[in-house]
Amino acid sequence: MAFSKEHKEVIVDQYREWVDKSKAIFVLSYSKMRMPIVNEARAKLREADGRLHVVKNRLFTRVLEEKGYQYDPKFWEGNNVVVFAFEDAPSVAKALAELVKSNDTFAVRGGYLDKAGLTVKQVTALSDLPTLPVMRATLLGTILAPASKLVRTLAEPARGLAAVIKANSEKQPAAV
Repeated sequence: MAFSKEHKEVIVDQYREWVDKSKAIFVLSYSKMRMPIVNEARAKLREADGRLHVVKNRLFTRVLEEKGYQYDPKFWEGNNVVVFAFEDAPSVAKALAELVKSNDTFAVRGGYLDKAGLTVKQVTALSDLPTLPVMRATLLGTILAPASKLVRTLAEPARGLAAVIKANSEKQPAAV
């Protein structure tokens, strides 16, 4: 399908916006792509704040070149879809891993994380990382652990004294 020069500029502007907003970009190859599979994939990725788009390779590589991404032109031959991770790259990578396992339409080819190229192995390793909420909870627990231990240590003498007083009062005969 031939696009006019104006339409191509609109497409390139959209690619620029997506690349600027994304924390990570993943590239998938596809074969025998059918709309129900694409819609299912898009829905799964939206849950992880990712977006799947079929891109025009030549126009997309032009944007990558403008933005300072390194790429091999041979990498971009064939049928590719691009997944943009706008917030949490590991959760989008997890959704991609599930997507690739569940059907044979897509295969991970690589990607970018902060302009650094990622291999298939690195994308898989990224999918094994905990998601952002889990990482935040772990970090918060690690930060709060010394403070809670300090509070318990400071409260222990008072708790011990209260236990002694209570035990002593239970031993004493009740005053009439």
